[in-house]
Amino acid sequence: MAALRAGADLAHIICAPAAAPAIKSYSPDLMVYPILASETTVAELTSLLDALLPRLHVLVVGPGLGRETHMQAFARLAIQQARERGLYLVLDADALLLVQEDIDIIRGYTKAVITPNLPEFTNLCESFGVPSKTAKKTQASITLSDALGGVTVLQKGETDIISFSHSTSAGGERETAEVVTKSGLKRCGGQGDLLSGFTGTMLAWSKGYEEGVFNKGNSQISHTRLPLLSCVGAAILTRTISRRAFEKHGRATLTSDMIPEISGAFADVFESPGSKI
Repeated sequence: MAALRAGADLAHIICAPAAAPAIKSYSPDLMVYPILASETTVAELTSLLDALLPRLHVLVVGPGLGRETHMQAFARLAIQQARERGLYLVLDADALLLVQEDIDIIRGYTKAVITPNLPEFTNLCESFGVPSKTAKKTQASITLSDALGGVTVLQKGETDIISFSHSTSAGGERETAEVVTKSGLKRCGGQGDLLSGFTGTMLAWSKGYEEGVFNKGNSQISHTRLPLLSCVGAAILTRTISRRAFEKHGRATLTSDMIPEISGAFADVFESPGSKI
């Protein structure tokens, strides 16, 4: 729903059969594919992905995934197929376990974004021999991005640190942004899922920009910067809706209270006369 509320045209959800009724009843706008059963074969899932992925601009993997063996295997397959098709990727929550166990699943894929919270970030750093605590607070995310071969890292925390680093023999590219937009004083458990959805929408628009839909072929922004810029926009939006919801509900704020704030927050951040974004 976050992706749709932020402006995505369509949202397809691939899930377990048991989860489908609840998801589908949440909104008729969601297109639900309840195929991720333990008895589903690789061939069956491959067939679905072959039909679905050409219709997508971005694939978000992780929220609600779980750690069951078959769900992790299905996620791995989806990520591999998305890479083959050049789709943007957002990996969050339990999808980060796949990265932690096998770095090659996304290493070198600069269209991928990971969105770890503090414990997830620490675990990833430890797995790849990267210091998670550095004198300069942005350095750890830069080093992790470099270790992943240019995957954009959105490190969630008191402030959100977003880094892209890809070293090459010629020097490579590197960029970091810190989002300090005021957030609510309560960080709800599903807030990261909203961030993943917003990032997905921003990346879908990035895909359009990459293909010349919005810039009429006169590209002025390097395509390698698009994931980082998408993350910056998504982080600012998430923190803004969190603040707006907390101002109304205080300690009682739930993630569901944030969803009605998306439209107004989006207008304030991106469409108001004084907006700088």
